[in-house]
Amino acid sequence: MDIIDEVSKTIIKASTTLSDDKYKALKNAISTEDNENARWALEMILKNYQVAQDIKFPLCDDTGIPHVIIEIGSKREITGELLNQIHEGIYQGLNNLPARPMAVKGDETERIEQSKGLYEKPGLLRPASVLIDNANDESTYKREISEDTLNIHFLLEGGGPEIRSKTYRIYHQRSFENVINTVCEWLEESLGMLGCTPSIPSIGIGRTHFEATSLLLKSIAYGNLDSQSEYEKKITDRLNNTDIGPLGFGGRTTVLGCYLNIGYQRASGVRIVSMRPSCFVEPRVATLNL
Repeated sequence: MDIIDEVSKTIIKASTTLSDDKYKALKNAISTEDNENARWALEMILKNYQVAQDIKFPLCDDTGIPHVIIEIGSKREITGELLNQIHEGIYQGLNNLPARPMAVKGDETERIEQSKGLYEKPGLLRPASVLIDNANDESTYKREISEDTLNIHFLLEGGGPEIRSKTYRIYHQRSFENVINTVCEWLEESLGMLGCTPSIPSIGIGRTHFEATSLLLKSIAYGNLDSQSEYEKKITDRLNNTDIGPLGFGGRTTVLGCYLNIGYQRASGVRIVSMRPSCFVEPRVATLNL
């Protein structure tokens, strides 16, 4: 197997292909939406998906920042060579897509200020640090990872949802409902400003900012709208009662579902919560099985 070529193809798949569960959720939303403008918006979104998949064109002009989760069993190994192949495959995939050039030139200060402009090659948009996942995880989205497992999940995370995301502490007051209500309040505010609903919000609850965000990313990689928990359904129903609707047109469909991933907690008065209101082209995820 040419791992570099397979990674390149998987990046293109993540950018251009809609998962089956999301396709079904959108079709169902169209069939139940009674707001004429909202239904029209949903139909146009579905048409956008279909065109992108047919011609292998990015689902959105904001082609996203690559994030990588490696899911590994006890008998497999991650080598420096494999990591280099993953990085090279991402580089080629973004160039072959082609992605939008978004990598900023310059030293630390110049990158912050964006004073040197952008690189022309999309592939120079380097991925975020790799996240490793194994069978010891006891979170909501815990995976039954066999000893021979080696899966590489690629997520493409857009800027709009990142602007509206939040990672912060919540005083739990010994109440699960208090934590969830606070997150929903964050989401109600952020979805109203997102501009590209319907969303599939992702929520991670952990002990540190890093852990909460890691739980959120894993929920995006592993979540499925065909299998929603009781609380995921409750959050979905509450957010769909906001009347924000697709593209802000109102109606029943502000979100298609949500992901809630709860990890380990520590003896403390706070819970660290990471929340991301994904836009209507997300989650953009594809997996390479090695």
